[in-house]
Amino acid sequence: MSSAFVLPEPWQHALKTYPELLNEAPKVLAASDYVNHWGQRQEKMLMQLLESQQLQKKLSQDEIGQQLATMLQGVTTEELLHQKLRYFRQWMMVRIIWRDLAGLADLAETMADLSTMADVCIQQTLDILYQWQVEINGVPRRPDGHQQQMIVLGMGKLGAGELNLSSDIDLIFTYPEEGETEGGRKPLSNSEFFVRLGRKLIQALDNQTVDGFVFRVDMRLRPFGESGALVSSFDAMEEYYQTQGREWERYAMIKARAITGNEADKKALSDMLRPFVYRRYLDYGMFDSLREMKSMIAGQMHHRGMDDNIKLGAGGIREVEFIGQVFQLIYGGRDRPLQQRPILTILDLLADRKLLSTYAVSQLKRAYEFLRRTEHRIQAWADQQTHILPSDDASRYRLAQSMGFDDWRSFYSVLKDYRQQIQEHFDQLLTAPQAGDDGAGIKISLFNAQPEEKLSFIEQCGYDDPAEILAVVDKLLDLHICRNLSQTGRQRLEKLLPLLLQATGNVENADACLPRLMPLMESIMRRSAYMALLVENPMALSQLVKLCAASPLISTQLAKYPVLLDELLDPRSLYEVPEKEELKIQLLQFLSSVDADDLEQLMNRLREFRQIATLHVAAADVTGVLPLMGVGDQLTELAELLLEQVWRIAWEHLVAKHGYPPVTDNDDPQQCGFTILAYGKLGGLELGYGSDLDLVFIFDDEQEGMTDGERPVDLIVFYTRLAQRMIHLLNTVTPGGILYEVDMRLRPSGASGLLVSPLSGFTEYQQKEAWTWEHQALVRARNVIGDRQLAQKVTDVRQDILARPRDEAMLAEQVREMRAKMRQQLDKSDSQLFDLKQGKGGITDIEFMVQYAVLAWSMDLPELLVYTDNIRILGALVASGKLKPAEGEMLADAYRYYRNEANHCVLQDRPTLMSVTQLQDFPQQVVQIWQRWLGDNA
Repeated sequence: MSSAFVLPEPWQHALKTYPELLNEAPKVLAASDYVNHWGQRQEKMLMQLLESQQLQKKLSQDEIGQQLATMLQGVTTEELLHQKLRYFRQWMMVRIIWRDLAGLADLAETMADLSTMADVCIQQTLDILYQWQVEINGVPRRPDGHQQQMIVLGMGKLGAGELNLSSDIDLIFTYPEEGETEGGRKPLSNSEFFVRLGRKLIQALDNQTVDGFVFRVDMRLRPFGESGALVSSFDAMEEYYQTQGREWERYAMIKARAITGNEADKKALSDMLRPFVYRRYLDYGMFDSLREMKSMIAGQMHHRGMDDNIKLGAGGIREVEFIGQVFQLIYGGRDRPLQQRPILTILDLLADRKLLSTYAVSQLKRAYEFLRRTEHRIQAWADQQTHILPSDDASRYRLAQSMGFDDWRSFYSVLKDYRQQIQEHFDQLLTAPQAGDDGAGIKISLFNAQPEEKLSFIEQCGYDDPAEILAVVDKLLDLHICRNLSQTGRQRLEKLLPLLLQATGNVENADACLPRLMPLMESIMRRSAYMALLVENPMALSQLVKLCAASPLISTQLAKYPVLLDELLDPRSLYEVPEKEELKIQLLQFLSSVDADDLEQLMNRLREFRQIATLHVAAADVTGVLPLMGVGDQLTELAELLLEQVWRIAWEHLVAKHGYPPVTDNDDPQQCGFTILAYGKLGGLELGYGSDLDLVFIFDDEQEGMTDGERPVDLIVFYTRLAQRMIHLLNTVTPGGILYEVDMRLRPSGASGLLVSPLSGFTEYQQKEAWTWEHQALVRARNVIGDRQLAQKVTDVRQDILARPRDEAMLAEQVREMRAKMRQQLDKSDSQLFDLKQGKGGITDIEFMVQYAVLAWSMDLPELLVYTDNIRILGALVASGKLKPAEGEMLADAYRYYRNEANHCVLQDRPTLMSVTQLQDFPQQVVQIWQRWLGDNA
């Protein structure tokens, strides 16, 4: 068609001077009646456009803004302002349509130019109107005197920078604070000032004049819609969204972008709106919400006969946007990068995070780009806001040609395929996962069913004692919180309970497992999105039941911290336990969405990360994926990473306040003049699920001077405050519990000693004052975080103390006495049960034997000083000849066996006791070696 197109006279005349455009012109003018007629009506402006050579080149945002600024110079009346804005719009629209149809601009450039055009029109028009308003009514101010500006929020495609050729622009007007004007004819409230200003802005952009309009302005997305105030203060906005905001408004707010206003006000507004849009938990309730919205839109489209609407119809542009937005609303609160606006960027992120397959994202992106280009071609013809495919043959042929196809049939076939792909992905995403093949799913409502119906259903689920299970369910339903659920919460619980009963009925200990799940059910009733998560994700529900059946401890943790349910979504990752470096990357990513100065949120996120990582370890443990030694290693590495992060937070706070100590001028922990010495299970690489951290803080007092900040302090003060802040970060109870319980009693002089020991003081205490039991503890001590050189000095002190010559008989007597006192106070063994930790021949006996061996023999056997964990020290004792290989292997096996059983006791939430009938003969063999080394063990 373009080859037969005859250029109108004004265009022929204009293009004589620009032969390079002659090849493009027929194609463009045949596809856009708007551009064609504009050129004929505006010959002078056409020549200016051609002379500018803007048809041939890409413009930056600044260049577009500067062009409008030039056109608006000297504007003194609203009439002239309206005219110049419309001339600018015509110029830019012709330029953008030309480049699009000629194939000179890709989709991204077209959308960006249209959005920039709208931005600069809003910004510069508002600036002019604001000054005119101020001259008449004075400057709007806050009560503290600060000048107020109006913030224009761009919504929808404008907010995302994805405007189409004939888009409305959806706007919301707001301002920071109430107050009144100053310096005008008479004071006006800020509200009245900005309402007048907002009306003027709408008129400037939206009014139809002889020169057309700039943009159709839609204000219906503002709080309370058309019945709401035209402009709202930040406080009024916050109140509305906290109390009145609806789910569709959350979708709308994803794209919201402040176009005007200063950066501080923009940030304040964004921070205020973010909690409404993005929830901290995974918000799976969005699936039901989206199903309802889509069903309503589809019904309207069909009712209006608009199945050929490529935006709102089945497989249209809106469905691609919905796919991206539903994932943003579910995950965006936890994953800050998902809080971006452009849909193509979001789709790429969903592929990166494996929330959608790479194949699905590739299909959706290609389909979206094809539909958006089609949308632009439809609108380019007459500059009309339409998304309907043409129905007459001539228009269809023209559209197909402009899209690069020979005829309508070939174009429509490709379009239909793309729409089918979109619809399949959309339907797959939104299909209710619990529905059966007939869509019916489980019919019973445990809220309304008769007792005999409920009992029959429970029997079918496979429980041993259905009546007892029915009593458990009825007790839950009778709770005050359950009887007072919102309608949404009740509907979600109504769906979830039968699914839970079915899933739990399939495990071996079903009758014991279901009551364990009731505290969790009670907990998630307070936040029904977690009920939606389990309804929407059968695999998550399955993993929940599996883990709770295996471990009461896990079920207790899930009930205390339902946020952990998020981790059940992907069984592949649930049982994965990452290496330390990968875990560190995950920790930093987890904290990246928190502002560095938001200490409370940082503390909560640290606790949440520990709970998540521990759940992964426990899940791998109870399912046998992770061996015992791996459990201790993983929990130890987790504690070290969190300790380092706590050190970093505390360090940065102290340095900002007081400057750096003389030993360093940077934030490298290996140069900080401070080290953390870990004792006990952390020192011995054997941390358990609920273990305390036994820590001693040491600073290098060989350095001298003060910190170098504006408020310098002595080094002892600096390092003491550093330690205090670390303990605060670790010990403080927040909604996420505590990070770790810290035990400082092993520091020199115990509870009466300094919180942070100078190296010289630590050395002197160990040399002259420490008791034998403190030297025993030193066997398992190692530096975990801190200054590299100082850590080596502390290690040298440790080795020097442990390798001192000792009277073996006296040492044996002291170790025996200490062990006897402990057993007398702590051993819970009886004729039927063996205390795995304190029983005779148990865990503590092996630990004391290892400690005795190091203290007694390391002067001559320095290889005993290399490691701090019992298993490797036992290996060193075998290598040195102090233990026969069979004895060393037996002690190591016994130690692992005891710890494994004790570990399972913790996971089963019961005391670390074991029936003597289940014990192997480890206790007797351990006692034999004890008696050989240390004498009688009373």
